Amino acid sequence: MSNLIFRAMTFARKVHAQQERKYTGEPYFIHLAEVAAIVASALAVDEVGFEDAVATAWLHDTVEDCEITLNEIENLFSYRVALGVSGLTDIETGANRAERKAKARQRLAACSGWIQTIKCADLISNTSSIVKHDPKFAKVYLEEKRLLLDVMDKADPRLREMAYRQCSALPSWE
Repeated sequence: MSNLIFRAMTFARKVHAQQERKYTGEPYFIHLAEVAAIVASALAVDEVGFEDAVATAWLHDTVEDCEITLNEIENLFSYRVALGVSGLTDIETGANRAERKAKARQRLAACSGWIQTIKCADLISNTSSIVKHDPKFAKVYLEEKRLLLDVMDKADPRLREMAYRQCSALPSWE
């Protein structure tokens, strides 16, 4: 494991230490580890940007969920990692959820493929838990994710297809 990835993992575990997954109560870093592992499995280790992508996967929720700024991410890791975290951070405002999600789709559609790949991994990690534990919200969530996947055409095609299949499968409660 590279020094960059190890530092990102250590930092993410520290800043998310008191957080738990919404539905399961598991330590939040389990989600981060899963996203990083999915990203690492989709990219070649010798691929340019591999370390930045895996480090970003570990850090993708730090600005959104912790009191960490993008400047701190850039100073501690790199401009490229901060760019990735920025692309993955929900910053949209709006009168309602539909408006905010539409703006988020525009932001993510403009992101590079490696950032979209991390978002696909995030969707893969989150979807089964939401479907299992919150069927009512899952109906809204799955439609939002289908619309998001429609515009993330630069993501790793295998992860995008996996995320599509996961979002398109009819849950048993329908």
